[in-house]
This record gives sequence, structure tokens and C-alpha cells, in this order.
Amino acid sequence: MNEAKIKREVISRIPTIHGEFYLVLYTNNLDKKEHLSLVMGDVQGQEDVLVRVHSECFTGDVLGSRRCDCGEQLHYAMQSIAAAGSGVVVYLRQEGRGIGLLDKLRAYNLQDQGYDTVEANLLLGHQADERDYTMAAGILADLGVQSIRLLTNNPVKINRLQELGVQVTERVPVESTVNADNYQYLFTKAQRMHHLLDLAAPSLPSEPRKNGSH
Repeated sequence: MNEAKIKREVISRIPTIHGEFYLVLYTNNLDKKEHLSLVMGDVQGQEDVLVRVHSECFTGDVLGSRRCDCGEQLHYAMQSIAAAGSGVVVYLRQEGRGIGLLDKLRAYNLQDQGYDTVEANLLLGHQADERDYTMAAGILADLGVQSIRLLTNNPVKINRLQELGVQVTERVPVESTVNADNYQYLFTKAQRMHHLLDLAAPSLPSEPRKNGSH
């Protein structure tokens, strides 16, 4: 197995509605993709840095899709980092929990037939979650971050980062707005993938609707 090698290619100033960040683009020798970090403030050599490790979601991040909470999580992280005065969003190019945009859209069609997100991925020949966090660990090391407070609801992400040598000192919950379009998605994350979510929503049913017998 090849050792992961990442290369910092360029850094550019990015003013946003949440404040001014610096965007750093990396290349690597493993997946050949361009991964990114969005950095605010001085994080070099710092401990307990507020960090969001975010996997790309074109439909949520760019289009504002209500089928997931990804875009909302990204902006919540940027807003939280701005409020803290410093932090990092590591933006990994692994669409659809690592299955790519084509099969992610195919999975959406299966979900519209009544399958949940896990079932849809399995039917397409994938694992429930194929994401890898090797690049995230490398990027945080390149930035000189000593330890992190991780913005996540996913305990598996914490474990994977720790296995890669990232010191996670605290989990910081990420708030998600529950709506009729993402309830099934969030319910599956909580029940089948053990994400730490509060799905109390009086205006929604207590159980996801079933469109089939599966």
C-alpha cells in the first residue's frame, strides 16, 4: 500500500458571508483528487482547533437540496468557526459517502421507490459508507493543527480520524433542520448508522413513511 503524500498547491483569500477565510488546495498520490481546506485565523501549532471534516455534496452544498442536511452543515460549520475566530473546514472530494455523483443520483431514485439510504447503496453494489479520511488527517498535519474539536454527529468519523493519528479532544454537535424531505434520510443516519441526532419534530410523523414492504 502506497504511503499517502499530499502537496499544498495554492492558497487564496476567500471573503464569505461568514467572514474571511483562506482556501488551500491540495493534490495527492492516492486518489488523484483535489481536496481543500478552508482556514480562518492562525491554526499552526494550535490545540483544540474547531474543525469540520466535510465530504463533498453537490446537491446539498451547491443546489441547496432539502434531501439531506449537508449544505446546512457546511454553513453551520463556517458560521461556528467565524464565531470562534479561527478553525478549519476540510473539504474532501468524496461525493455520496464515497460512491460518486452518478451512483448517488441512482440511489436517490431507489430512495424514491421506498429504500433507505443504506439499502440503496447496497443495492448498487456499494458499502453503506465508503468514505476515507486519510487526506483529512494529512491536511490537518500540513496545517500544523495539534488537536481538534470536531464538528460532527458521526461517531465513526471520530474513530477513523483517531486511528489516523488525529487527536480529537471534543465532539461539537452540528444542528440539522428536520423537514419532510430529509426526515427519512436523517432517521436512517440515526437508526442504522448511529449518528447522534435529535429528530424530535412535532410536525412530522414519529416513524418514516413506508413506500414499500422493505
